[in-house]
Amino acid sequence: MRITSTATCLTVDEVTSSSAFLTRHFGFQETMAADGFAALSHPDGANVVFVRRGLEVLPEDLRDDRARGVLLAFTVADLPAEYERLRAEGVIITMEPRVEPWGERVFLVSDPNGVVIEVVDWVDADAAAALSLDPSATATASAAASAATATASATADH
Repeated sequence: MRITSTATCLTVDEVTSSSAFLTRHFGFQETMAADGFAALSHPDGANVVFVRRGLEVLPEDLRDDRARGVLLAFTVADLPAEYERLRAEGVIITMEPRVEPWGERVFLVSDPNGVVIEVVDWVDADAAAALSLDPSATATASAAASAATATASATADH
């Protein structure tokens, strides 16, 4: 088998709003559209298809399902900049940025149909805590580092 492309296909109530959300906020382009259907592609290669719930093209036992329990995950080059850009555009952040112990920096948004989009980048797991996007955590880490340096300096003097 030679696979020439892949796409994530999600069932939603209102195709147009999900398509417009990815187009406006994430740089996708609508490549095909019809009643209840939109195919989108991104210049970096990602493809997403939205299909309206209830269409006969869907298997009968799935026609009434919504895109739930599935996340679209987009790895980006500059997570803090994307976070600020999306906030400035009025996108509701459904999970504030956080750094996971395994080195994933992540925040979540949702489109108008409730499709969850994970925006992520990766950092060295050992440096994960130092790269927190929470200013109070950064200040705490900085204060702890300063205290450790002062303690090491005082110990070296004695």
